[in-house]
Amino acid sequence: MKNKALLPILAGFFVMGFGDIIGTVMIQVKAECSAHADAIAWLMPVFAYCWFALISIPTGLMCGRIGRKNAVLASLAVTVAAMFLPLAASAERWWIYVAAFALVGIGNTIIQAALPALMSNVVEPAKLTSRISLGQFVKAVCAALTPVFVYLTATALGNWKLLFPLYGCLTAAAAVWLLATDVPDERRCGAASAPQTTFASCFAMLKKPYVAAMTVGILFSVGADVGFAVAIPEYLRNVYRVDLNLAGMGPTVYFVAKTCAAFLGAIVFAKISAAACFPWCMGAGLVVTAAIPFVGTPLAFLACVFVVALMTANSFGMCMGLAIAKFPEKANEITALMVMAIVGGGLVSAALGPAQKSFGAFGIVAVLLVCLAYLLALGLFARGRE
Repeated sequence: MKNKALLPILAGFFVMGFGDIIGTVMIQVKAECSAHADAIAWLMPVFAYCWFALISIPTGLMCGRIGRKNAVLASLAVTVAAMFLPLAASAERWWIYVAAFALVGIGNTIIQAALPALMSNVVEPAKLTSRISLGQFVKAVCAALTPVFVYLTATALGNWKLLFPLYGCLTAAAAVWLLATDVPDERRCGAASAPQTTFASCFAMLKKPYVAAMTVGILFSVGADVGFAVAIPEYLRNVYRVDLNLAGMGPTVYFVAKTCAAFLGAIVFAKISAAACFPWCMGAGLVVTAAIPFVGTPLAFLACVFVVALMTANSFGMCMGLAIAKFPEKANEITALMVMAIVGGGLVSAALGPAQKSFGAFGIVAVLLVCLAYLLALGLFARGRE
């Protein structure tokens, strides 16, 4: 039964990947609504991602009250609504796009906070990091396919906005699948006498050094992830003088490596403790990142990027999986805190601009090295407490 329940949960990770649709379709939205392009450029990301700070912990509370499965179903319902709104948008009604992506952000925040906790209902703690990595692989596949789907709907169907009802139907199918699947309810599995999740209980988990360290690890993990995505084209352009369009393709290498790493992580972490792998992976990523300023060609640079992504891509899953495995009865609180920390990753990405302005492309590398140095220290910390 638990193996059957894992499949619709993995389908939920595919829906989680719809959150990446914003960056992919931004250029189409701005072209259609050119008179309001500047407003759209900052409103859409803000309204899509601010929810990580605003509703991550309320989602943990909701999981405690209505159950993790019902919370995931609620997120899928919000996402379905979001995916049909853009059909009513136009150049004059550009605000409908903003409203749609706000709903995408709300649904994505809820599912990111609730789904890993729900996975802990059907996966034993020793295998949780492996299964979260498998979920991240499914999410990465969705993110990689989205540009292809945008292209196909625009060319084959004549309207790129048809992507949205396609994703809406896939979300509805995932919701029906999960609804029809018997998933163990944590509220009936020895949790009936457990205290309800509250704001206080969420923040109280930060008093536990292990959880606090892993939550900060999420911040640096997301910061490094965003940092590399931003730094790669900048580095290719400024250091190697690569053509602008070719430099813009550079992050593809990083994302392909991340997808491979998530798949490999699902296999490796099923056989080897994530805590044992953590410091080795982060150490390798740190060493290769430190070597970047000394490589002489764009190809060598991209090879370094591929290796770094391969080594560090599972840091998010390792932080979350290890923390939940340590305190499985507090999965709601832990996932809420960690999803909220995703916003904190913006602090790291915000440091990239001043670093580049002061020290050029090497300043970006220095910021990334700080992120990876913390993750290496965190890996050693986790291994020492295995």
